[in-house]
Amino acid sequence: MLSAMSRIAIIGGGNIGEALLSGLLRSGRQVKDIVVSERVPARGRYLADKYSVLVTGVADAVENANFVVIALKPADVEAGTAEIADAVARADQESGEQVFVTVAAGVTTAYYESKLPAGSPVIRVMPNAPMLVGAGVSAIAKGRFATQEHLKEVAALFDSVGGVLTVSEAHLDAVTALSGSGPAYFFLMVEALIDAGVEVGLTRAVATDLVVQTMAGSAAMLLERMDDGSQHADGTTTGSGVDTTPAQLRATITSPGGTTAAGLRELERGNLREAVAAAVEAAKKRSQQLGITSE
Repeated sequence: MLSAMSRIAIIGGGNIGEALLSGLLRSGRQVKDIVVSERVPARGRYLADKYSVLVTGVADAVENANFVVIALKPADVEAGTAEIADAVARADQESGEQVFVTVAAGVTTAYYESKLPAGSPVIRVMPNAPMLVGAGVSAIAKGRFATQEHLKEVAALFDSVGGVLTVSEAHLDAVTALSGSGPAYFFLMVEALIDAGVEVGLTRAVATDLVVQTMAGSAAMLLERMDDGSQHADGTTTGSGVDTTPAQLRATITSPGGTTAAGLRELERGNLREAVAAAVEAAKKRSQQLGITSE
């Protein structure tokens, strides 16, 4: 468990940094234990005013922080990491070991390990956009010098903004393609359904309400059934015997020869599955191309 006395520095006050800050405060963390470094003055003032958090420079933020969350855009990582490394080297660290947490897509733990003081534990996290409303999912992977205890502590941090699961770092490009980019795929599907509703005669306002509530309800239904059935990572289930998989739930509302069957037939004819698979594969390849390594 994360100690109540742990000090957390968030380097970068963009959407991800703010989402984590907000989630930590909602979960009961004390504002005095969190500090933010934001290089855009207007953004820094906004965060200070909204959350009453201390916003300062990198050196002051890093000093005595137990967890340093690097919430920088990939383009800013090189310069930002150099500044963090310099600050760590100059700091009079009295609060024990520092754990570095990166949420930058495509930047390997080995890269940070090569830039930070020797032996620094690094945890890489791939969160997604719904963390902004406390409903995200974050995949975490540990670097060479991080321990299982470090992993548990960082999981406790991100548990404040949604679900957390542990993967190997080799799988993080796939995670980026699936859950990192996944909300955009979802929003495109919502957009397409709304447009289709308008095409069959509904007003856009009515179509929007119907689609959004249907999507939200369907996700809630699936999550509840998965919990009831104790679904495992390998797809097997134990427990109540209720329908727990997307395929099973789809089958329960698809009557032979009915309206749903007619609609699903057109989606299959349009190669929906192949299009989705191609999208995820393309996103994974792009994540690999954008990656920053220690080489």
